[in-house]
Amino acid sequence: MNPLFFDTLIVVAYFVVIIAIGLYSSRNQSTLQEYALGGRSIPWWAVLASILAAEISAATFLGAPGEGYELRNFTYAQLAIGTILARIFVSWIFIKPYYAYRVVSIYEFLEIRFGATTRQAASAIFLITRALASGTRLYVAAIILVLAFEMITGSRPTQSQELLITFGSLLILVALTSVYTSLGGIKAVVWTDLIQSLVMFTGLGFVLWHLAHSIPDGWNGFQTKLNQPGDLSLWSFGPAYQGNLIQQIKGILESEYTLWTAFFAATFVTMATHGTDQDMVQRMLTAKNPARSRLALVLSGLADIPIVMAFLTIGILLWVHYQYFPNPHLPERNAHIFAFYILQELPAGVRGLLIAGIFATTMGSLSTALNALATSWVRDWYEPFLAPRLQAPNSLKAARWATVSFSLILVLIGGATAWVVISNPSSRILPIVLGIFGYTYGSLLGIFLLGALTKTRGSDRGNLIAMGCGFLAVAILSGLPSDLLKLVGQPPLPRPDWLPLIAFPWRITFGTLVTFFVALLFRSTQRSN
Repeated sequence: MNPLFFDTLIVVAYFVVIIAIGLYSSRNQSTLQEYALGGRSIPWWAVLASILAAEISAATFLGAPGEGYELRNFTYAQLAIGTILARIFVSWIFIKPYYAYRVVSIYEFLEIRFGATTRQAASAIFLITRALASGTRLYVAAIILVLAFEMITGSRPTQSQELLITFGSLLILVALTSVYTSLGGIKAVVWTDLIQSLVMFTGLGFVLWHLAHSIPDGWNGFQTKLNQPGDLSLWSFGPAYQGNLIQQIKGILESEYTLWTAFFAATFVTMATHGTDQDMVQRMLTAKNPARSRLALVLSGLADIPIVMAFLTIGILLWVHYQYFPNPHLPERNAHIFAFYILQELPAGVRGLLIAGIFATTMGSLSTALNALATSWVRDWYEPFLAPRLQAPNSLKAARWATVSFSLILVLIGGATAWVVISNPSSRILPIVLGIFGYTYGSLLGIFLLGALTKTRGSDRGNLIAMGCGFLAVAILSGLPSDLLKLVGQPPLPRPDWLPLIAFPWRITFGTLVTFFVALLFRSTQRSN
């Protein structure tokens, strides 16, 4: 059998199974609650697999090995410390209130606590930010097809060809995902996520074995190439202390992967993404009760550590492998290295499985984003504002059409991202994807924390002011005004020497703190029961 045909057969079989599961899950759905929460009947272990599938997007699948290849150490994995702490905080602070108030959109909690204006503002932030972040992630899945074109034709595609391949693949992937997501709802999302997780982990296990056995002289050969300072390090405390405390703090805030980032910044990032993002929380609310939801959430954090270590190990092994076996056709972009290895050096069959794994991670994160975007739009906007004006409102039908509409929006965003990255080959994927959240999710987390931890503070008007202050603080600290000026050909704004240009993991931390303490100044006009 032709190897290419065999790989294609495996990928097609994967798509058929996923679509079949999605269509099967669409039975007996008559309400938005069933569509969005699956009747709160999903087993905790399936919820756990779904959380992992949503977290490990194609950006992680290819971007994390790219970080390992570039840095040749495990410092990125430090962030997993914060994700575990954050999950404990989320399970303690947010999960029970969401169940107690029986919310479908978690932004309903903010209306109960503060008022309709806060709910609408938070929902709007989520819809815009999630669409941008999920659309950005889509680009990464097309990398494997771009490299496949190069392998088949023997020449690198031009920028226009690469953009065309990317856009075409996005259309196909999004179309297939939207079919089972729009029909099957959250049940289709969770059960297909479980299959996608199994495909991904099976492929990763084989790659680790295959790479390890390719290194001459085993462990000794591995160590021979990794003899520079920082190679294989697990921790980083940031810049060495130079006797100036202010400059030391500034250096820490400008560093991406340090222990300080792990314990503080990563904790705030995960609290925001897992506690105030409808995309992630919605699958937690499908569990039968808060206890099982908490179990799935916390265990997913523990599972993150070996998963991230595996991705980084693959990246480091790839670097060592290509030191022994140089390849003149090696891609310039770090995020392409793993995809190049999959296509060029894995045996037929396994190669198809890994390609399916890349598509699986994309479809897993995409399906949950589509379902969450549709649920939030219908619950927070359609039902309060549009449904009362219709003669025969139908929330379930509206959710399905919203899924299709958001699919088109995400394709456009993914195509725009592809154009930016193709035009700038040195771009690093993970900072782009994670950086988008940083500007807005701190404002969300600050307001949610205020609502959960206080009873008499915060108001609609005060929350809007606070969220604006949070965004403004992050924009200044991250240098956004100067970046915008550069885009239009203007010189950047002057920046005091003491003011840090914070790294992307710190954005949510500062946004949260500023939002929380500004909102704390305002007294509540209504109280939750």
